Amino acid sequence: MIDRSLNYGRSLILKFLKSAGKYLTVLDIGAGHGDDLMLAKEVNPKAVLHAIELHPEYVHQLAQKSVIVHPINIEKDPFPFPDGSMDLIIANQVLEHTKEVFWIFHEVSRTLPVGGHFILGVPNLAAFHNRVLLAVGRQPSPIKTHSAHVRGFTKGDILRFLESCFPGGYKLRAFAGSNFYPFPALIARPAAWMFPTLAWGIFFLFEKRREYKSEFLDFPVNEQLETNFHLGRSGG
Repeated sequence: MIDRSLNYGRSLILKFLKSAGKYLTVLDIGAGHGDDLMLAKEVNPKAVLHAIELHPEYVHQLAQKSVIVHPINIEKDPFPFPDGSMDLIIANQVLEHTKEVFWIFHEVSRTLPVGGHFILGVPNLAAFHNRVLLAVGRQPSPIKTHSAHVRGFTKGDILRFLESCFPGGYKLRAFAGSNFYPFPALIARPAAWMFPTLAWGIFFLFEKRREYKSEFLDFPVNEQLETNFHLGRSGG
């Protein structure tokens, strides 16, 4: 009954790409089969497509689609690009699998120029079905201990995270939700449109608004966060 293909918000990604303006270089973090990159190519056929991906099968598929693949670990390796060299970066259904969000956002913010765009899609911890699950004492579906997900996100939490670490650094240009459990697509599509903060997945289009100076790496140190986050520095 549930159409899980809606979880990836491909119609929203396409809409965001069209509204992002001109771009020539695109990076997809955790690109998988390359579906989002193909949408970027559809909007701008001249775009140069880059992917960060480690899974051998996906690496092969991406290479066949003329995508330049960089097989690195996004949680510890620097992105192999100069500062400000990517016009648009996509991370769709990836960050929930990661611990090192400070490092990842550091590299994203370093690689984007002022005026560049970041498209982010994550499962919504505050989705309608997750609120029901919590109300009856059940674990929310996006962050079960025996799953691959290690982080949960809500719209407000992501916006607070960005503003706390990099004040004024990003402007939210568009926000939307996709899919609405436990309903079929006929109901899920309009429900997610009307109530995006209750949708299964939440999707953001951010524009970088000012120069970046390693603020995401400074934040855990300044706040004395008692977790051994990777910060690309000795002792971190």
